[in-house]
Amino acid sequence: MATSGQLAIGSLASRKQMRFTVTPVADQLILPLRNQRRARIPGQIVHDLIHQRPGWTRSHALELDGKPVGFGTIAIAGPWTGRPTVFEFELELPVQTRTFEAFEEYLAASGTRHFEVQTSDTLLTIMLHAYGRNVVSEKIVFADLSKTTLPSQGATIRPLTPLKSIQESIRQRRGGGEWALEREGRMLGKGGLLFHYSPPFGDLYMDIDEGFRRQGHGAYLVQELKRICRELGAVPTARCNVGNIASRQTLQRAGFAPASHILLGDVA
Repeated sequence: MATSGQLAIGSLASRKQMRFTVTPVADQLILPLRNQRRARIPGQIVHDLIHQRPGWTRSHALELDGKPVGFGTIAIAGPWTGRPTVFEFELELPVQTRTFEAFEEYLAASGTRHFEVQTSDTLLTIMLHAYGRNVVSEKIVFADLSKTTLPSQGATIRPLTPLKSIQESIRQRRGGGEWALEREGRMLGKGGLLFHYSPPFGDLYMDIDEGFRRQGHGAYLVQELKRICRELGAVPTARCNVGNIASRQTLQRAGFAPASHILLGDVA
């Protein structure tokens, strides 16, 4: 009997005339397909863990002949309250010859009217451009590409969060830690790492006080946060708004490279 992820090409031929059925499903029943999607997408998957927040998501199974061959998930709470937004869609490889048909059935059954897509997810990106309108880039996702040796200019990093709390955040994939950048007793800025994203990644952020910007302190802080992240056993990533040129430049000076976009759109 074919199982999820192992649908035979021969068995697919006999189902060509069958329509997809789309039904609400508990997350654990589509876990093999969700793991398939994770393996397919390179790097950090920004919204991978929001389905662990009770009431934030709703998933549907796509079935042929009573067997799951795909799934879709929409975000319905938090920032997406009142805006049902598809952010996950996956089909077994043999069934991808009917991708557009499957997605149309999913759109009709799920009630989603919006997209939020990470472009490293090729399948859903194609669906966005086929069925979406008003598409804009909300953020750029960065991946750590190289190690840098930027000078400290006399600045030091001081932890503001106890190590035990940070380790617990990593274990639970919630929250994170924060560090101060200081020089001669003056705080130049702060930055931190958040772990409520797909493991093993830690999402980096930083903010340099107005009077100390454009002096290299931001890039040095990012460099040191990357080092701390790896010492904690995580892989550093970062994001910034498309129009934030200063942040884009700072991240690149510290060894980050652009990896994908987060695209928003409406269902046409």
